[in-house]
Amino acid sequence: MKALNVHEAKTQLSALLKEIEEKGERFVICRDGKPVADLSAHKPASRLVQDPMLADTKIHYDPTEPASEEDWPEAAR
Repeated sequence: MKALNVHEAKTQLSALLKEIEEKGERFVICRDGKPVADLSAHKPASRLVQDPMLADTKIHYDPTEPASEEDWPEAAR
C-alpha cells in the first residue's frame, strides 16, 4: 500500500484510479503525515450476507400464508 499526501492524490487522481483498476493497488492518503483515507477498488456489498441486527429474528408463522379476518387489528377492519 502506497502513501500519498493530499496534493499528490488530487493531482494524480486519474493515474491512481487506473492503477487501482489494472493492478488492484491500494493507497493511503495522508495529511501532515497522518493517514486520513484509503483509496482502493470498490467492492459491492453482498446481498447474501445476513444483517447482524436481524440474525436473532425468528418468524413463527408462514409469511406466504394469506391473512384471515381475525389476523387484522380491529381498527383496520
